[in-house]
Amino acid sequence: MHKLVVIMNFSGVYDGEPFTHNQRFVHLDCTHLKGTDCYCDADGMREIRRIIAPYPAEGVHFIDSGDYHYVTKFWTEKLTQPFALMLFDHHTDMQPPQWSGVLSCGGWVKDMIDGNPLLKHVYIMGVPEDKASAIPEAYRNKVEVLTDKRLHAHSALNLPLPADGPIYVSIDKDVLDTNSARTDWDQGCLTLDDLKRVLTLVMRHEEVVGVDVCGECPATLRLFDPDGSLTIDDKANRELLELFMRQGLC
Repeated sequence: MHKLVVIMNFSGVYDGEPFTHNQRFVHLDCTHLKGTDCYCDADGMREIRRIIAPYPAEGVHFIDSGDYHYVTKFWTEKLTQPFALMLFDHHTDMQPPQWSGVLSCGGWVKDMIDGNPLLKHVYIMGVPEDKASAIPEAYRNKVEVLTDKRLHAHSALNLPLPADGPIYVSIDKDVLDTNSARTDWDQGCLTLDDLKRVLTLVMRHEEVVGVDVCGECPATLRLFDPDGSLTIDDKANRELLELFMRQGLC
């Protein structure tokens, strides 16, 4: 199966990131969708599933800002065998839902654990200790955390990974410091080199079937890009994509 690079443009941010200007990529225009910003209602879920229906979970997917990180749920629904989710994020994204029937960017991981029987384990990489300790007790048999301090100290080698099944990797660039990425959420302490080093380790030793990346800069920073946010995010995305290409993920 040919592994694609898919660009999901919800906010228009990718128009200002030159790394996306490649005719071989699949460009999915999502700017017309309603009910999808931070919270995704039933109509939004139906439309997103319809838009991505022709494309596989395998490959690399860029899914706009962290407000749309829940789109990972829809890509992983396409997997047909048991898998683990490896999430690089400054947040656990395991908050209980505020409204029934609505999927949120802050609670989609919990929703996946509750609703996808093929999801066997979740590795959350890069959260601060206080956020890690807030994971509900009922989920701790299925969720393993490697904090930002351990990742920054390059001690990821000690993480027990599942050698008997595929991994889907999801990256929110808010796990990075503000020199490495500019996002619309509070950010962590990892450098881009930290992240690339850990990703290389994972891809060398595990079967990574698909990847998605979010964490683009907010609209307020995009209009005239006074502080170079688009340039910083474009560089991060380009370097991550080059890494994935070298590892044969696309």
